[in-house]
Amino acid sequence: MQDEYALVEGCRRQDRIVQRQLYERFAGKLFVVCKRYIHDSDEAEDVLQDAFVKIYRYIDSFRFECPLEAWLKRIVINTALKQLRKLKPWENTADVQDLAPILPQADESLPSLNYQYLLQLIQELPTGCRTVFNLYAIEGYNHPEIAEMLDIAEGTSKSQYSRARSLLQQKIQSDKRFADGHPALGRQS
Repeated sequence: MQDEYALVEGCRRQDRIVQRQLYERFAGKLFVVCKRYIHDSDEAEDVLQDAFVKIYRYIDSFRFECPLEAWLKRIVINTALKQLRKLKPWENTADVQDLAPILPQADESLPSLNYQYLLQLIQELPTGCRTVFNLYAIEGYNHPEIAEMLDIAEGTSKSQYSRARSLLQQKIQSDKRFADGHPALGRQS
């Protein structure tokens, strides 16, 4: 906590050396967060840079009410979502009520998977599905919160999540790396 306090105070003083230390300490983890939302690596780097500009600009508002990393992560997610909203990947999507007859039931679950393999599959999802899946399944937001964050209808959030689950299940079931319904760890095709 003392180390984080020193980082925050140094950034508040606009000390370039301390700003660099903050960047070096958290950039790797935060880039991974960016990549969950922004598929293209170059664009994800741009989003990360934009997020750090915001971090340095608004560091005075950080009050140590949560861990510093959580505050930084929230800024990165919001910056990535702002970028995605410009692309409007949720336009022309059906509402969950329209898709109810063809969507998998909520109690169907994905098999236990290798984490890296699952992240790779998530990256292959369409942008809208990937974003909602990340916010709901990984970040823990609920559909009303996601709808507000993305400026979409709650039903759109639900349908994008359901579509993401369905697409992931299809990818898993059709993957040749599965012999018994579980990924063959360490084997790549």
